[in-house]
Amino acid sequence: MLLKSKFKLATAVGIILSMLSLLVHLFLANYSAGGISKYNLEEVLPFGSKPRPRRLWGPLRTLDHLHPYAKPRQLYPAPVKHNGFIYAKIYGGFEKIQSSICDLVAVARLLNATLVIPEIQATTRARGISSKFKSFSYLYDEEHFIAALSDDVPILRGLPKDLREARKKIKFPTVSPKNTATSDYYTTDVLPRLVKSKVLGIIVNGGKCLQSILPASLEELQRLRCRVAFHALKFRPEIRSLGSQIVGRLRASGRPYLAYHPGLLRDTLAFHGCAELFQDIHTELIQYRRNQMIKRGTVKEQLTVDSVSIKKNGSCPLMPEEVGLLLQALGYPSATIIYLAGSETFGGQRILIPLRAMYANLVDRTSLCSRRELSDLVGPESPLSSDLPDPPPPKSEKELIEEWKKAGPRPRPLPPPPARPFYAHEKEGWYGWIGENDTEPDPSPIEFRRQAHRLIWDALDYFVSVQADAFFPGFHNDGSGWPDYSSLIMGHRLYQTPSGITYRPDRKTVATLFENVSDHLYHPPRNWTMAARQHLNNSAGIEGIKMSAMMSKPASFLAHPLPECSCRTPKSPVVQPVKDEHGALLFGGEEDCPDWMVRTLAIVPSKNNEPQSEDYEGELPEDDPSQDTQQESDRSDTNKSSEQDEEMDPDD
Repeated sequence: MLLKSKFKLATAVGIILSMLSLLVHLFLANYSAGGISKYNLEEVLPFGSKPRPRRLWGPLRTLDHLHPYAKPRQLYPAPVKHNGFIYAKIYGGFEKIQSSICDLVAVARLLNATLVIPEIQATTRARGISSKFKSFSYLYDEEHFIAALSDDVPILRGLPKDLREARKKIKFPTVSPKNTATSDYYTTDVLPRLVKSKVLGIIVNGGKCLQSILPASLEELQRLRCRVAFHALKFRPEIRSLGSQIVGRLRASGRPYLAYHPGLLRDTLAFHGCAELFQDIHTELIQYRRNQMIKRGTVKEQLTVDSVSIKKNGSCPLMPEEVGLLLQALGYPSATIIYLAGSETFGGQRILIPLRAMYANLVDRTSLCSRRELSDLVGPESPLSSDLPDPPPPKSEKELIEEWKKAGPRPRPLPPPPARPFYAHEKEGWYGWIGENDTEPDPSPIEFRRQAHRLIWDALDYFVSVQADAFFPGFHNDGSGWPDYSSLIMGHRLYQTPSGITYRPDRKTVATLFENVSDHLYHPPRNWTMAARQHLNNSAGIEGIKMSAMMSKPASFLAHPLPECSCRTPKSPVVQPVKDEHGALLFGGEEDCPDWMVRTLAIVPSKNNEPQSEDYEGELPEDDPSQDTQQESDRSDTNKSSEQDEEMDPDD
C-alpha cells in the first residue's frame, strides 16, 4: 500500500508539473508571437548604447572633408525682365516628380519667367482623392517652396484669372521637351514662343526636361537645382512628422538601422527584360507590360529575352536573397534593423522570405505605424462606389410557390447552388483579368487612388532612407535615362552627409561573384566573403563615388550633385579630380568652404555620441553566433492626358 501511494503521489506531481510547463510555454509563445507580429522593436532588441563598428555604420574618414553648400558663389541678381508665365503638368511616379520640379525651376530661371506651381497628374487625374490636399500640396509644402525660391524665381499658385480662362480655351502653346533638352533649345526655340504668347505650357513625361550636365557658364543653375531638391522641396508637415516618428521608433533600441530599397518594380523589370527572375503569373505580368512598351516604341528589343544573360550584364535588380547574403558578407549581424523602402515590391512578401529569414528585423512603414496614422497622412477622401454585383431582389412566398408549380414534371434535379459573390480584389487589378483576358483593363478609380497613395508612401520612405545610418540600393543606375528612386536617395545622402555609409554596388561584379559561388551560396568560402566585402566597402568610399559619377551624373544631376553643390574644408586631403569625356568635373575640385562655415564646423560638436569601435578592414568575424552582439512609368512615356488642357483651380 505504501508503494502504491508513493507511485500515485509521484504521478500527481508529474502531471501538475507538466501542466505548469505547458502553461508557461503557451504564455511565452503568445507573448513572443504578439511582439513579432507587431514588430515592436523595443521588445525584440534590448535598450542601451551598443558599439557601432565604423566599417559598418561610418562615418567615413575619407569623405568627412566634404560639406553641403548650394548657395550662389558668383554675382546672382534676381531676374528683372519678366518674359511671361510657365505652367507645367508632370506625369510619372515620385522620382519623376522630384526630378522634374527641379528642372522646371531651372528652366524658369533660364527664361526669366514666372513659374506656376506644377500640377502632379497622378493626383489631379484621381478625382476626389483628397478634399484637403491637392496636386502639389499633396506631397510638398507650397508656402515653403515659394518662400525658399523667392530670390531665384517668382512662383505663383495659379495663373491670373483672365489668363486662366484663356488657358481653358486652349489659346496658349504647349511643348513636350525631351529628357536631354539642352539650354540652347530653350533659349532658341522656347523663349520666342513664350515672349510672343506670354504664357507657355510644358508637359513633362520622362522625369526630366533639361539635360543633366550643363555648360560651365550655367553652373549657378546646377546649384539652383540643389537648392530646389534639398531645401525648397520640403514634404508637407504631416509627412515629415510621421517620418520623424518612424526614425525615432527605429532607433528606440539604441541601435542604428539600414534602409534598403529593392527596386523591384513591374515597369522596371519589363523594360529591362527580367521576367525569368520570377515564376508563375508574375512572369506573365512582366511580359504583358513589356509587350505594351514594345507597341509604344519605348522598348526596341524583342519580347522574349534571356533574363540570365541580362542579369549577368548587371541590367536586372539584385534579388532580396542576394542582398541578404551581401549584408552577411559585410558583417552585419542577424539582429540588424533593416527598413524596407518603396511603395511597390513586385512579387510581394513571398520574394522577401529569404531576406527575412536572414534578418528577422526587416520592417516597413506598415509594421511601424498604425492604420490610423497612415490614414491620417492620406487625408479625407470621398467614398468610391462599389462595383460588386447587386444581389437579386427577394421573392415572396407566393412567387416561390408559383415558380415551383411551373418548374416542370417530377422528379427533377436539385437546383444549382447560389452563385458565389465576387469580392473586390477579384474584380480589380490583375486578379480579375489575367486568367480570362489578354488585355489589361483601363485603371479603375480605386487604382488611380492607389497611384496617388504610392506617392505619399514613396515620400515617407524617402525621408526615412535619407536619415538612415546606412543605405543599400537593390537597383540604381539602370541605364534607362530616367531618374530612379534609389539614385535620388543616394544623391541626397551624398549632398547632406557625404561621410555616411551609402553602398553603390556594381551589379555586374556582384553577378560574377554569385556565379562563382552558386554551388555553396549560403556557406561561401572565406576568400569569396573577403572579395564581396572589399567590393562593397570600396563602393561606399571615394572609388565608388567616382564610378557612380561617371554612370549616374550624365543621366541625373540630382543623383550626383558634386562638385557644384559642395565645398571642402581647408587642409583636407587632395583628391584627384575626375572628368568626363567632355572635360566636365564629376568629382574632386570642390571649392573651399567659406570662413563662416569653417568656424561653424569647428565649434559644432560631433553628431555621433555613440561609442565607436575601431575599424577592422581586413578582419572577418569568426563563425561564432555569440559574436552577433559584438559586431554590428511605366518606363515608357506616359500617355498624355486626352482631357482638355484645363488648369487645376486651387480653390476647386
